[in-house]
Amino acid sequence: MGKTIAVAGKGGTGKTTITGLLIDYLVKNKQGPVLAVDADANANLNEVLGETIEVTLGEIREEVNLRETMRDGFPGGMTKAQYLQYQLNTGITEGNGYDLLVMGRSEGKGCYCFVNGILREQLDKVSDKYNYVIIDNEAGMEHLSRGTARNIDILILVSDCSRRGVQAVGRINKLVKELGLKVAQQYLIINKAPDGKLNEGIIEEISLQGLGLLGIIALDPLIYAYDSQGKALVNLPDDSLSKRAIKDICQIIGL
Repeated sequence: MGKTIAVAGKGGTGKTTITGLLIDYLVKNKQGPVLAVDADANANLNEVLGETIEVTLGEIREEVNLRETMRDGFPGGMTKAQYLQYQLNTGITEGNGYDLLVMGRSEGKGCYCFVNGILREQLDKVSDKYNYVIIDNEAGMEHLSRGTARNIDILILVSDCSRRGVQAVGRINKLVKELGLKVAQQYLIINKAPDGKLNEGIIEEISLQGLGLLGIIALDPLIYAYDSQGKALVNLPDDSLSKRAIKDICQIIGL
């Protein structure tokens, strides 16, 4: 069985960037096959990876619903359920050394929860084909509470270098315990730290929240430069602040 790694945290902390760099590290160190999962309705993991999304689960759901209203219905005499599964089986984008599955969303009230359910079922079916399933969760706690991934080997909580960010992941930490989620290991990464250092106030807050600090990623000017130019962040130089930090973090937890 492969490992499932989920990345969660408050919006704007850089969790999607960290997810993308983690995937890049695993692929380049031949730890695949890897399934990258963008579980955020506002999908942008593909931009970090430099990939064009072929289709999202939300778009598949819309297309299936549209066919249901058409006179010809589904091809080959398939039922709606059969056609949906057929489309899901072809809905994975092949990346450079990994596969990419994007949740997205469909239109209308309540569709977000429905697509989340489709994602959960699809992960149950395909995850055993990969050495690693890396999930970039939406900002906040929704996917954890909905059980998108039933068993998590490693949960990485990402905060920026602020008390509010640390408090936000502290709430996620409490939610994990309250829901009794199956999380084997849980770590904290502080991202965007000036000069790669934490002051006493942030260190104190980490302790108050009962979090285990795994690593610190310095504020990296190349992230801003690449992002503003529309460059994939996985193409950062290997000696960049962010990539060096991710390498150290991965080696600490044995990836």
